[in-house]
Amino acid sequence: MKITTLCYILNKEKVLFLLRNKKENDLNENKYIGVGGKLEKDESPKEGIIREIKEETGLNAKNVKLKGIITFILPKWENELCFVYTCDEYEGIMHECDEGELVWVDKKDINKLNLWEGDKLFLPKLFEDKLFIMKLIYDIHDNLIKYIDE
Repeated sequence: MKITTLCYILNKEKVLFLLRNKKENDLNENKYIGVGGKLEKDESPKEGIIREIKEETGLNAKNVKLKGIITFILPKWENELCFVYTCDEYEGIMHECDEGELVWVDKKDINKLNLWEGDKLFLPKLFEDKLFIMKLIYDIHDNLIKYIDE
């Protein structure tokens, strides 16, 4: 199981998404997700997400908040333990990402995006004041077959 991070950068009523449309053989191809990725050797999840935000957006995160922990069971891919963050304080100039297109989306329009089925379950929890723990189980065709909201 790989350990990953995911962050949704907030700007008032907008959320930054990454439309994954630039890599081949991409688990998230043509899906909108947050920025993030795998941890490097000896990195904590918080250190990893701060690095990933910088690499993928050019922004320097000033305040990341752990919002949840998700176990993704993905028979076609490697399972993941993912630490999910939000960030509402940052500085710098956003640059193009080599993994996809960075897009600011109004909170009210999030469910109109091409999202993973499980993302629709946890994204509203980003805006609550409590930590969530969830397990999302997908089938071989990447369809959500079960979720456990711990």
